[in-house]
Amino acid sequence: MIKKIAIITENGTRISSHFGRAPLVKIYTVENGKVTAEEERQKAHFTGEHHHDANHHHHGKGAQMFQTFTDCQVLICGGMGQPALDKANNAGLEVFLSGGEIETALQQYLRGELTSDPRRVHTH
Repeated sequence: MIKKIAIITENGTRISSHFGRAPLVKIYTVENGKVTAEEERQKAHFTGEHHHDANHHHHGKGAQMFQTFTDCQVLICGGMGQPALDKANNAGLEVFLSGGEIETALQQYLRGELTSDPRRVHTH
């Protein structure tokens, strides 16, 4: 089975702690538990404007946050807001909120040992 993993990053080596601000996504293609391809993409970006309504909901970002990696099944990120997490889950992504080095998290995922920390969901 082939699976693609998207890892959100600012520098290509560490997992970004903030999904919305990171400019890059590393994509790993995994076949039979082994990485067979790797690429780096510019993450689809909204303008950085944050508009909130009275209930502090973000507007205008929608699914465009995920359009860079619609071919992926797994998302690894250091942290994200609840609306983005909900959109990722609704898009069918298996989401892991985890920090540190990309290579370490990738190997943990491949071994079935990567865990997701719900405390990494940002609230405003």
